[in-house]
Amino acid sequence: MTARPSILLPCDVKRVGLHAFHCVGEKYIDAVAHGADAWPLLLPAFGAGQDLEPLAQHVDLPALLAGIDGVFLPGSASNVHPSRYGVDDQPAIQPDTQRDALTFDLIATAMTLGIPLLVVCRGLQELNVALGGTLHPAVHGLPGFMDHRENSDEPREQQYAPAHPVRLTPGGQLARLFGTSAIEVNSLHGQGIRDLAPGLAVEGTAPDGLIEAVSAPGHDGFLLGVQWHPEWAWRDNAHSVALFRAFGAAARARHMARVQGR
Repeated sequence: MTARPSILLPCDVKRVGLHAFHCVGEKYIDAVAHGADAWPLLLPAFGAGQDLEPLAQHVDLPALLAGIDGVFLPGSASNVHPSRYGVDDQPAIQPDTQRDALTFDLIATAMTLGIPLLVVCRGLQELNVALGGTLHPAVHGLPGFMDHRENSDEPREQQYAPAHPVRLTPGGQLARLFGTSAIEVNSLHGQGIRDLAPGLAVEGTAPDGLIEAVSAPGHDGFLLGVQWHPEWAWRDNAHSVALFRAFGAAARARHMARVQGR
């Protein structure tokens, strides 16, 4: 049996009662473990917290990632802090600055090392900001844009139901991977890409023009980002299956090269 690659997932910080916990949603762990057929490894957030001194100077991130075969940035109820993209006077909506303190360095290091990178929802927003792009802090408040948020009063199955189509860029990586020009996706986000970061290419857009998927054509290795949630019920969606299999294949290729010393 071929050894599975290891894929790193950064944690969010959640409060449970009086305490802070570092965690990742089970659906993301499941998609990495079974969809990508990899070992999911959770990395605590680096920022200073209620009971945590900062970890950035305590962890050698390049050395840590040298033994990792992929990085998956999951979605979250939290948002990137506006100060990260130069909007200091914008009120922060559900920030998680402890996660911010990890993921921006994690993205830069993973890209430098050519580690396969898949990012979802908040992860897409982090990627865009990390590479010099900006965000709309609240897409639903802008004229001409849809409300991309879920209805929190509905059951989970309805919140994650298909919400709108995404038109895929002809000849793009996702169009080739999925073998189609458009797909239906769920939609559960308040922030969205405003200015696309240099080096990223649009892979798909919503009907209102909001960027829903990106790639990095000049990047040496696998890098895809989507605004929707492919991890949700991924087994029942052929496009989600294809996405996680492709990510897993890239991680396995890195694993084989790493263990063989290439």
